[in-house]
Amino acid sequence: MTGDVIVRDAGEADLPAILEIYNAAVLNETSIWSDDISDLADCRASWQARTALGFPVYVADVEGVVSGYGTFGEFRSHQGYRFTVEHSIYVASTAHRRGIGSVLLTRLIAEARRTDKHAMIGGIASDNLASLALHQRFGFVETGRMPQVGFKFGRWLDLVFVQKLLT
Repeated sequence: MTGDVIVRDAGEADLPAILEIYNAAVLNETSIWSDDISDLADCRASWQARTALGFPVYVADVEGVVSGYGTFGEFRSHQGYRFTVEHSIYVASTAHRRGIGSVLLTRLIAEARRTDKHAMIGGIASDNLASLALHQRFGFVETGRMPQVGFKFGRWLDLVFVQKLLT
């Protein structure tokens, strides 16, 4: 990578870049199991809802360019899950394999620990070997595999759940 990665809170000005990364993943990857691209209003509403609940939304800034983003939110809505969060990380295709996912995941784990979360969950498409390897390097373990629960690009997708205990 040519520059330092700065992870910072996402702001209103970052939403177009976040939207571009999100929509590129929808159109080209199995990391988001949607066929529909989003618009800026949807992106803004999602960011506002997440931050209003006290959950982080971070961007990875490389020399002034948003190259990825990460967030976490509640895993399930019932109170018994209040110490567990589910996270998401997306990196621009032009910035893959440059350590941006690692920097974002490091920050998300630190924030989850700071806010007294006990467990972090991720749901990853089984064909996303880079994401599975990233999570393994960070101590996440596979806790479940759900065959053929998703469908995208004309094929069935398996969902792999990974988990890291934080305390």
